[in-house]
Amino acid sequence: MTTHLSLYCRLEAMPVKKPTIKDVARLAGVSFKSVSRVVNNEAWVSDEVRTKVQAVIEQLNYQPNRTARLMRTAPFSLAFVYDNPNSHYVIEMQNGILSLCREKGFELVIHPTDSGSDQVRHELTSMIATNLVGGVILTPPLSESTELVKQLLEQQAKVVRIVSGAEPPDELCPTIYVDDERAGQEITEHLLAQGHRRIAFLGYHKDHKSSLGRYRGYCAALKNAGLEVQDELVICGNFTFDSGVEMTEQLLQLDNKATALFGCNDEIAAGALFVARKRELAVPQDLSIVGFENSPFSRQTWPGLTTVHQPNAEIAAKAASMLIALMQEPDQQPSHYGVKLHLVLRDSVSSII
Repeated sequence: MTTHLSLYCRLEAMPVKKPTIKDVARLAGVSFKSVSRVVNNEAWVSDEVRTKVQAVIEQLNYQPNRTARLMRTAPFSLAFVYDNPNSHYVIEMQNGILSLCREKGFELVIHPTDSGSDQVRHELTSMIATNLVGGVILTPPLSESTELVKQLLEQQAKVVRIVSGAEPPDELCPTIYVDDERAGQEITEHLLAQGHRRIAFLGYHKDHKSSLGRYRGYCAALKNAGLEVQDELVICGNFTFDSGVEMTEQLLQLDNKATALFGCNDEIAAGALFVARKRELAVPQDLSIVGFENSPFSRQTWPGLTTVHQPNAEIAAKAASMLIALMQEPDQQPSHYGVKLHLVLRDSVSSII
């Protein structure tokens, strides 16, 4: 009896193990980082997770370490990183991301950079290492660098990419993919349906997948119509008004004139329209012109440009929503979202049938 009583007394005297953050995480079925965010009362935690974690905290009577509570696992900021000379594209993307940031209580860091510079990786990794941002939205051509994405992920950054394609390129991180190829084919088919056979493509750029996707669509439409791609009608350039001017000047020097041209974006098409007017060519009677993106350039020219509507603000808002969700629930699997584009028919195309 004495032996049993002594044992009982010793067991009663043993210290009770205090519950830890990992105990809370295990019972709540979430990561310990999610528990930390709830404890720190951070804004970017879903209501469902917050309720679940708080219930377990009360159940276990968990008392967080005061020092730990003062630590923040990530900032309330995300970054929009781009290398794009198209100011309208950048503004639309920025506004789309800001709409979600304001709704969710996040700050937005806008970071233009040069994708061709060796500094770009250092800039982005420094932003992550110094805890300036917890997540990054990458746009082309930066989003097309698998090496850059992997480097950011190794630093525990949350990444969402916007890329050109009919499907996500991999499962590294959440991706919004835009089917440029299909839209490029459809707008070329529209020109073909109006009787055009000498159709130029302005803005080919071998290093930009958006350009390559639109070019592949152009080629597919010609092939389906039984036409060969004429190398002289495919002109390399950048997505700018000035480049559109230069490429159109080059195109108009050909002896066998094109009757229509496909500008790889609306700025290129607007540059083409400017040259046509300067050369006293009537649009669309002498030259039909189409663009891509449905930017203000396409709506503010005369005649209005037939183009492809690319909802940049909506795409950006979706990317921000995906990134914030990933930052709130870091253990979730990558999700993807496809964007289909549609034609906007205006007055810059005429029939020659």
